[in-house]
Amino acid sequence: MIYSNPDQIGILSCPGGEEFADKLIARLEKLSTKKIRRKIQALSEKYRLSRNEVMRLINFSIDRRRTNLNPETPADKFRPTSFKIPAHFTCFANGEFKTELLSTVRNMDVYIIQDVENHYPLSFDSGSDKQVLSVNDHIFLLFVTIDAAMQAGAKRVTVVLPAYPYARQHKKKGREGLTAARLGQILEYLGVARLITLDLHSKEIENSFNRLRVENLHASYQILKILAQIEDLQSKDLVIISPDTGAIDRNKFFSSSLKKPLGLIYKERDYSKVSYTARDSNIISIRLLGEVKDKIVFMADDMLGTGGTILKAIAALKDRGARRIICAVSLPFFNGPAIEQFEEAYRDNILYRVIGTNAVYHNADLLDREWYLNAEVDDLFARSIYRIHYNLSLSSLMDNTKIIKDLLEKNSKRSLPEK
Repeated sequence: MIYSNPDQIGILSCPGGEEFADKLIARLEKLSTKKIRRKIQALSEKYRLSRNEVMRLINFSIDRRRTNLNPETPADKFRPTSFKIPAHFTCFANGEFKTELLSTVRNMDVYIIQDVENHYPLSFDSGSDKQVLSVNDHIFLLFVTIDAAMQAGAKRVTVVLPAYPYARQHKKKGREGLTAARLGQILEYLGVARLITLDLHSKEIENSFNRLRVENLHASYQILKILAQIEDLQSKDLVIISPDTGAIDRNKFFSSSLKKPLGLIYKERDYSKVSYTARDSNIISIRLLGEVKDKIVFMADDMLGTGGTILKAIAALKDRGARRIICAVSLPFFNGPAIEQFEEAYRDNILYRVIGTNAVYHNADLLDREWYLNAEVDDLFARSIYRIHYNLSLSSLMDNTKIIKDLLEKNSKRSLPEK
């Protein structure tokens, strides 16, 4: 258990990922406490010892391996474990970053958390300096932090990037780079052993690494839990619509899991234009395959940038008679004026709800909107880290089929009329 090896795992958060890391650490501490208490109970029953005696033996085993013994720690009581690695981050006047670890990480399994899409003011130099970082700033700060952990003797470094940067640059349409692949190769060169991310934009990215292991988690269950709170998942009026051809596999999964009809919006784009806002998108025409008149529409996509794709899809569905439209995005970036434009669509009764995850940090400006619902995925990441650290299978976390089936059964029971 983590408790019996408390010096072998550590969570190191960059300033951008601190909010997500704190929630993840709290989940991890709760999970490890639950596991060790179960083990203590099992050992107590097997060897006919009291729980305090078992706890005393476990603590003795831990203290025996330590070079510095703390006489203040109780011998027969549970000792809560803290996984957070304290660090000091500096942003110099010329824009350079420095990461200094404030405790040892020698021979530790270190997990570095970074949210590259956090564009809120962040604290440096113990709070005396506030900076708003770009995606590129976040990436280089991550590089500096990885190097600090490697130089300090970490046994293994895993990078946790809920939003993988440059993921949309995964295939060439002309004389352009494959930046998504190059970023992963840089992480490999720095010595990173594994990457944990959420709903990677394309599976092609995984094929570009030599040694880097990629754990691509999915937020489908967490999203459906929120959807079940606002809609009856068994409703005959519920249909699934893919907002474009790129999201068809994702929506096909929801369609097959919920056993609902699947439709598709086909968009023609002018790729000579770059979308900066939802209104200034490069979509020139939209066609719908499927029936949405008087239906409750659920659309899922991996990321929401300026929101132009989704807002145009919503307007097209509303024009075709959709009753309510619910969108779900794993990575809600909301770049530029996207929040205000979605608020306007909600006031105009075009949009009903947007379900996003906390993989990307947002403050009350988004979280307090009536149309926005937050699905937390920090527990998913905490369980993944726990299993990876102890070489356990991730299959049950990767394949959400069974837990979604259980969710549907619970939802069905709630939907039954009272006798």
